[in-house]
Amino acid sequence: MSEGLNLSQTSLTFPLPLLKDTWQVKARSMLKFLGPAFIVSVAYIDPGNFATNISGGSVFNYSLIWVILWSNLMGIFLQSMSAKLGIATGHNLPEMCSKTFSRKINWFFWLEAEFAAMATDLAEFLGGTLGLYLLFGIPMIYAGLLLGALTFLIVYMEKYGQRVVEWIIGTLVAIITIAYTIEVFLAKPDWAQVGIHTLIPSLPNGAAVLIAVGMLGATVMPHVIYLHSQLVQCRNQKDHTEEQKRKHYRMARIDITIAMNIAFLVNAAMVIVAAAVFFRNGLVVDTIEQAQKSLEPLLGTLSSGAFGIALLASGLSSSAVGTMAGQTIMKGFVGLNIPINIRRLITMTPALIIIALGVNPMYALVMSQVVLSFALPFAIVPMLLITSRKDLMGSLVNNRSTKVAGWIITSLIIGLNAVLLYLTFTGSV
Repeated sequence: MSEGLNLSQTSLTFPLPLLKDTWQVKARSMLKFLGPAFIVSVAYIDPGNFATNISGGSVFNYSLIWVILWSNLMGIFLQSMSAKLGIATGHNLPEMCSKTFSRKINWFFWLEAEFAAMATDLAEFLGGTLGLYLLFGIPMIYAGLLLGALTFLIVYMEKYGQRVVEWIIGTLVAIITIAYTIEVFLAKPDWAQVGIHTLIPSLPNGAAVLIAVGMLGATVMPHVIYLHSQLVQCRNQKDHTEEQKRKHYRMARIDITIAMNIAFLVNAAMVIVAAAVFFRNGLVVDTIEQAQKSLEPLLGTLSSGAFGIALLASGLSSSAVGTMAGQTIMKGFVGLNIPINIRRLITMTPALIIIALGVNPMYALVMSQVVLSFALPFAIVPMLLITSRKDLMGSLVNNRSTKVAGWIITSLIIGLNAVLLYLTFTGSV
């Protein structure tokens, strides 16, 4: 009887270590694939997002949080498409465009993508230099040069492997997240209203449409659509089987879901803090400087300091990511083999010139969004065309429902960016 009892006990307890080991193996396997989406997510919490989210919260209270949610869902879809293309083909999106379309078309793609990368760097450099100015009082031109040097340093770390850059960018994303966690804690928002306006869409008036379009325009960026397909390459194995590619894609989707939802929480926190602090006190905030200066008398130096740190981390990380995207674009479409440091300088130089000339930062930010409005379709449409071809994508080719969802999202994004473009040229923004 005692032997039987011992056997029974053994049979009950024996699977537990195996179960633990299985979960550890799965966790280690998943961790190997985490990283590329965290680099990409920086573009979704860059200084352009600070401007639109703060404006939205200070003017319309919590009403536009749902825009952040839906923009994020669109972003998850598009970044998943980009990662899938890179995994299935073993090439990034610019390289696949060079293989798929004519040389003339690729030269056109390259030119508009290069302008988009420079416009992106412009906005992100302005945000980073503003962060240095607000925190340390460094004049804008010197802050811009310092930010350029720091950006060079981060991108230079690629020589030690992409993982190093992923850790650096991931740390900066963590700093932004912690800073805005402090902001939300100090702001004491109305959580019931936050929940309602996250789930129920509303547009209080015509001006809210403009802000909502601006939020979307600042969220979905063409340069990270190009870049994500490159970042997944370091996880690609030689002679991938179709099953290995499918596994890689499943892991990439987990990476994207985690990173992009962190970006969603940060973006939502920006709107929530602006609503809870500025709207509640009757302050309409039009600039990032005004937001930082207004926080201190309302919430104290901890809040204004956290805001400045978040802005600096956002500008620094997004500038590095923009520079990386510029390198991918320059080499991929037309095979220009320009030395890597020269490619970085070409991408960063326009931003430094704008800062040196003393151009109004808000005006420069608006014009950069205009350029991005033009560029976005030229990243999305080729990507959807390529990912719908079985001869290029194999078992990861888009199915019918993915194609339909892709074109609906594409039409919506292009349409809303066209509205933003129209409003910009008519002087409404």
